[in-house]
Amino acid sequence: MAANVLIVDDSVTMRRMIKRTIEISGLDVAEVYEASNGIEALARMDQYSIGVVLLDINMPVMTGVQLIERLRDDERLREIPIIVASTEGSQTRITHLLEAGARGFIRKPFQPEQIRDALAPLVGLRAQPAQPAGLDESAF
Repeated sequence: MAANVLIVDDSVTMRRMIKRTIEISGLDVAEVYEASNGIEALARMDQYSIGVVLLDINMPVMTGVQLIERLRDDERLREIPIIVASTEGSQTRITHLLEAGARGFIRKPFQPEQIRDALAPLVGLRAQPAQPAGLDESAF
């Protein structure tokens, strides 16, 4: 069963790039929703059933770390898997994020296959990957 993914990043460009990567990756994703900060992310989670969150940590209004804490404190949302994608990647920071509840970490800038590989265990792959015109496996 296809999962809905929520991309939470304050950069419109980054959200578009991640969304496009998901679309061509063959992941079993139903819908991809977007939010530019933690507050917007919580609103999307009230509106839609979210299966996985792909999250930046440095954002205005509510940071990714604050969002992780809020999700883990919410009985209804605490089991949603979270993958962090950030430029801030010291081992201490990564360890703290994993201890806080993140399931994985992707360091920006990333290769498209890193997004696919991080999400595949959580959402699965389609039996027949989507291949938009002009794209093939070499897109990864």
